[in-house]
Amino acid sequence: MNTSELDFDELKSWFGFGVAGNFAGHLEQAGEAADFVNVASEGAAPKGIFPWYAPGAGGLLGEFPLSHDAILLPQSDIPLNLQIEPEVGLACEVTWQGDTVVSLQPFALGAFNDCSIRRPNAAKISHKKNWGPASKGVAARFFDIGDLTPDGPTSTLRLVCHLRTADGAEHAYGVDSPLLGYSYYGEVLLDWITERLAHQKGSPDTPLEDVGALMVAAGHPSRVLIGIGATRYTELGESTFLQPGDEAIVRVYDTESDANSELRQVVSRA
Repeated sequence: MNTSELDFDELKSWFGFGVAGNFAGHLEQAGEAADFVNVASEGAAPKGIFPWYAPGAGGLLGEFPLSHDAILLPQSDIPLNLQIEPEVGLACEVTWQGDTVVSLQPFALGAFNDCSIRRPNAAKISHKKNWGPASKGVAARFFDIGDLTPDGPTSTLRLVCHLRTADGAEHAYGVDSPLLGYSYYGEVLLDWITERLAHQKGSPDTPLEDVGALMVAAGHPSRVLIGIGATRYTELGESTFLQPGDEAIVRVYDTESDANSELRQVVSRA
């Protein structure tokens, strides 16, 4: 299975958003299930989508947050609890019809860290997601994959996460999980995201925002990077927050070859 290097400068023109609640149990472990009490969803469907990078936007949402190798802790007078969110990052070409996204065509996927501040009572998910440079992680190399069918090339891929603490010890942080373990995956997920981009509107009583409108305001970007959801934490991961000197490790790997997409970020203070 082939991998290719992402053009880091080109990523600055891509729009970035994520999927909330796409792996059973993660929201509860992250203490965020209560945030979605006013969000209606069907069955195993995710709760919604949220932005983490909008090129050209004002405020923090317009700050390019991605890094291959660093996490910068935000400056704060009070302790902030930051966690790795191990995810698959999905790179897609966007087809527009006027101001509406009508299709998303995946062409690559790899390791992504949707690193988050645990901020109780944050009004919007995005308020926990982008605090400036090096607040998100993306692997330098992604798998070249456009076929997400259940029996296709991603059927042998898994996602795993470790935390290497400053003393050199390495700990399992996220549960080693198959990509097919996502609640929504493949065409089902892509169709659902396309529908949400067209119809999800922001409201004061939910943590969701109108991501489709933000994409229009960003100039109808032709490519997006989508964090399709964080997997479950181990017991240690659920209760352990990032400290300076830690290293966050997220890896998507193929069980039938040596191929992988790996992300290693060293944590430091801004």
